[in-house]
Amino acid sequence: MSLPGLGLLAAQAGPSSVPTASTTAEPVVHDLAANSEWRFEVDIGTSIEVKILSGSAELFGTELAVKHAYTFNGTKAAIFTYHGCRIEVTGQCEEYTAEESPMTQYANLHFALENLRQPGHPEPRVLVVGPNNSGKTSLVKLLTAYATRSGRQPIVVNTDPGEGMLSIPGSVTATAMSSVIDVEEGWGSSPTSGPSSVPVKLPLVYFYGLKSPEDDPKLYKPVCTRLALAVTERLADDEEVKRSGVIIDTPGVISQGKNGYDLISHIASEFTVNVIIVLGSERLHSDMLRRFSNATPTPITVIKLEKSGGCADRDDAYMSGFRQSQIREYFFGSIKRTLSPHTQTVDFSAVTVYKIHEQSGMMSSFLPGGEEEVEAPIFDRVEPSSQMLHCVMAVMYAGTHDALETIRDASVMGFVYVAEVDDKKRRLRVLAPVSGKIGDRPLVWGSWPEASVSLI
Repeated sequence: MSLPGLGLLAAQAGPSSVPTASTTAEPVVHDLAANSEWRFEVDIGTSIEVKILSGSAELFGTELAVKHAYTFNGTKAAIFTYHGCRIEVTGQCEEYTAEESPMTQYANLHFALENLRQPGHPEPRVLVVGPNNSGKTSLVKLLTAYATRSGRQPIVVNTDPGEGMLSIPGSVTATAMSSVIDVEEGWGSSPTSGPSSVPVKLPLVYFYGLKSPEDDPKLYKPVCTRLALAVTERLADDEEVKRSGVIIDTPGVISQGKNGYDLISHIASEFTVNVIIVLGSERLHSDMLRRFSNATPTPITVIKLEKSGGCADRDDAYMSGFRQSQIREYFFGSIKRTLSPHTQTVDFSAVTVYKIHEQSGMMSSFLPGGEEEVEAPIFDRVEPSSQMLHCVMAVMYAGTHDALETIRDASVMGFVYVAEVDDKKRRLRVLAPVSGKIGDRPLVWGSWPEASVSLI
């Protein structure tokens, strides 16, 4: 198996320090009534085991097998049942059972999208917007799971660089989902995750490298445009994928003001969106209606859905831990499969590093009279230094002498982690999921994800 774009052999499974399920707590059995859901929160670094004893239930639209033990680590989720079920839980977590859920609304939305997938209708291109912690990603997972269970192969797009989807935070991705979602792995696994009972997903990854789209819209927009072009090409090549449509997740920050609305308009235009789902905000729904109800040439339907009462606020500490776990999983694997990443030492002169140019705080209005604001470069060529310690850099599918625009528009081959910087010997020690030279490809270094704790 090879890492997409790298053409290198995947790392072999090996020992790693990963969380394991708690075996000391006594199992607890819950009887769930029809149309109710069991909501739970598991801290980062701890895990629980859940088993469906009888009945039927699902998590984010994916049906759970009876008598199969599922392990959940560092997650906030809900198990829903249409007809009632009995579950067994082993391990410590915060949990409660809710009798009210918007699942019926969400299921009806799925059936409406299925109608659009029929011949004679334009395929659904769905954009999900809403404030932070309104359940956007959960809804995207649910709609994706229902579509795959119906035999569809939708393309799922993540335009939120704050969180990674089958990739490291700081990137935007697109993936054709043709198989069930692995509920224990979030979205599932990529080829770097090793052997899997569920077919791996092959994400197309582009690197933005900043926390928020509003940090640098001039960089974010062309990156999204390039991702949209790649999605359009895939839709043109595969009729089944085209008929299944596109489901797009967005960052909550762009749903909170005019600048963000401009980014929503850009995404909607580039992906030719024809359905906008608004979660958790009356004002946002009203603003989207005013902006898109008379859109041309592609009519856009704006739909408001209720925010689930199970949406939990994710504070900075939780999100930081979540990002660290994503980075660690990329290199070392997960509870179900472990990896042995490759460490190599390279000379400063053997690598080409570009740092994403940070926006200057000087506004053009403060420049001396008659002077025009000079457009900043996309990247700054930098020499390796101790500032890179514990940072993640993207290995771009481009040449070291390519133009900056070419490097920006290139897809990501993989990521490396800077484990050690020796300024005296002018050497870097980097961690990569696979072995192979990295000096013939440019490395792009951004401020997101933030420098992590030492992985090795």
